[in-house]
Amino acid sequence: MNCEIFHLRELDVEPYQIREVLRCILHTVMFNRALGLVRPHDVDSELFDLTYVQCGDLTFEKKMEEKIDQLIAWVEKHPNKKITVCLSFYETRSKQNAWFGHKMERLYWEQWYVTLNTTVQQSHLRSKPHHDKLGDALDLMTDERSKRHALLESGLKEVMLQILQQVNEKKDHVPPVTSQDVVSFPYEISIPSSSDSSFGMDMFKRMLQTGPPTMLG
Repeated sequence: MNCEIFHLRELDVEPYQIREVLRCILHTVMFNRALGLVRPHDVDSELFDLTYVQCGDLTFEKKMEEKIDQLIAWVEKHPNKKITVCLSFYETRSKQNAWFGHKMERLYWEQWYVTLNTTVQQSHLRSKPHHDKLGDALDLMTDERSKRHALLESGLKEVMLQILQQVNEKKDHVPPVTSQDVVSFPYEISIPSSSDSSFGMDMFKRMLQTGPPTMLG
């Protein structure tokens, strides 16, 4: 059984939109991979005209929010960067090691990559034009920001539909459910680390250097 890898459509975001965008995407993925006793909870987005579904697992929600906090702090130090967030699902098994006996290894069976192009928009004017021109310029900035927000909302809806399409089409690689927990499988959320200056490219460089993750055989 191979590891299915999904690369979702890239989205252009401002820093203040990161949290809500990732909430919509990660909760949508997790709801469709939480195959236990799920209690669906519809949530209206705080920023966008859409609704997503949570699976009701408080541990996942806490871990996700902590990762988003860390990511936003990273973005503040590295503005205008392309960032990649990966939600991975895996199984664990014991592997014999000649030197250290048995050790546990992760067998990844599905990974979801979310790529965000972060842009810090100018909130002030560099020059001080005449009052009438200042008003026109502010109106233009507001209009452009509204257009960007609308484009992001449309793109986010497409991403959520993309997730639903993929989970319905790709099922054969999902391992048997052996847990009654809401979230049926171990998972991890990978974000840029404090040592990464441009995480988007560094992640793929590391993958090329170290090879792909261990797959289910």
